[in-house]
Amino acid sequence: MASTGTASASDRLLQAAGELFYAEGVHSVGIDRIIERAGVAKASLYNTFGSKESLVEAYLHQRHERMRARVAATLAEATTPRERLLAVFDAQARQVAEPGYRGCAFVAASVEAPPGGAVGRASHDYRSWVRSLFVTPARELGVKDPETLARRLHLLFDGASIAGWMDGDHDAAAEARRAAAELIDAAAR
Repeated sequence: MASTGTASASDRLLQAAGELFYAEGVHSVGIDRIIERAGVAKASLYNTFGSKESLVEAYLHQRHERMRARVAATLAEATTPRERLLAVFDAQARQVAEPGYRGCAFVAASVEAPPGGAVGRASHDYRSWVRSLFVTPARELGVKDPETLARRLHLLFDGASIAGWMDGDHDAAAEARRAAAELIDAAAR
């Protein structure tokens, strides 16, 4: 059970949901397990989030914000567009190497989500943000076709996430970074 301390019921629910959803999957984890782990009444979940789908959406929003912070910290060290493109893979490499890494939470949640719902929207927003991490520096780099370069880098990013999780390849993001450097350099010629 999660520590009740001074955390609000909302915070405890979100923490419990985040731990369980990421480790076991959104659809395999029932509301009762989340409530038990959070140490709150069932009414707290429905009063705070309204539905499991809204709780999943809040969980994904929290994951997105954590990734934003991770990437922002890494991007702060980059000074050129090329370095910013590669820094995304550096942030990913740190994430893939973390104990308990289970791949992209947005992919996992989207697999079983009904189309057009809150989970799909949260996942779309996340993926659009990831793509922007590549498009903007590619434009600044002055490559001929920044959108194509960004798409290819995004595909590498996705592949590294899957290989890091499904293959247990903790070097996948570093390898994707090396491939990205080659793509960037070829596009910049």
